[in-house]
Amino acid sequence: MEHAEWLAQVEEEVLEPDLPICDAHHHLWDRRPEPNRYLLEDLLADLQSGHRVVSTVYVDCVAMYRASGPEALRPVGETEFAQGVAAMTASGIYGDLVAAAGIVGHVDLTLGDGARPVLEAHMAASPNRFRGIRHTSAWDPSPEVRNSHTNPPRGLLLDGSFRRGLRHLAELGLSFDAWHYHTQIPELADLARSFPDTPIILDHFGGPLGIGPYAGRRDEVFADWRSAMAELAGSPNVVVKIGGLQMPVNGFAWHEREEPPGSEELAEAIRPYTLTTIELFGPDRCMFESNFPVDKISCSYRVLWNAFKRVVADFSDDEKASLFHDTAARVYRLG
Repeated sequence: MEHAEWLAQVEEEVLEPDLPICDAHHHLWDRRPEPNRYLLEDLLADLQSGHRVVSTVYVDCVAMYRASGPEALRPVGETEFAQGVAAMTASGIYGDLVAAAGIVGHVDLTLGDGARPVLEAHMAASPNRFRGIRHTSAWDPSPEVRNSHTNPPRGLLLDGSFRRGLRHLAELGLSFDAWHYHTQIPELADLARSFPDTPIILDHFGGPLGIGPYAGRRDEVFADWRSAMAELAGSPNVVVKIGGLQMPVNGFAWHEREEPPGSEELAEAIRPYTLTTIELFGPDRCMFESNFPVDKISCSYRVLWNAFKRVVADFSDDEKASLFHDTAARVYRLG
């Protein structure tokens, strides 16, 4: 069965269709030689699910890097690519949506002070939409857990060269997106305390693991995750993206089933993480994200946002506005 057919087995009505959404985290790519493609037309097809998505934030995924030139500057090609996509949707021919209204690229921060000219090159490539960078640090000693595509060493966030590079972000008015596993949240807490003037966005709930040595230990992992998140919440420069739990690394294994989950089942699974995060950080420091097409392995776009809406159904209108749109628009300075 094709994946699109698998997802189509679950059909639902859209909940709260008029609620404005800024999808705070998605990717676009065309990976070769394997047929692995998710470009603007694919994104638009998902966004036409019935939810009112008015803007999106594009986040680095090693797409369209330059094929030549200095190695450090090759990721600038991704910002050029995302800027072009944003220009296409800003034309209005696709409706009111502005995709890639904010762009998060990649810079190797271990370049130390050498990271600054690369940051400036990204800003020159997208002077009106480039908002920050992500240097992923997801690392685990188990061979059963896949580490980040950046092949980070253990303790990257504590590395002196990395921190020399990161200090330039605040000086340039840029933010830092962090993607790692729940065992590394204390390292991010240390980083956040050391750089209180740098806006830090934690992706995907901080990556609670559920495979390899963490399989079958969900309650224990949740307790460790919650304790670490409570410490991190003490740094007011940190905000959290709520989403990303549909990846295989989280261990729910929805992608292995004969039928995908519906939004009620998804909501039940993500509710403890969502409500705990909002309790610790507050709605004005939380934002929903799709993490598409990565999370599309487990559910459709309509089902995912329905699940988010179910979890916070009893929240006030102001709280929903923050979670679904306003926090992302403010943190990434959209519009």
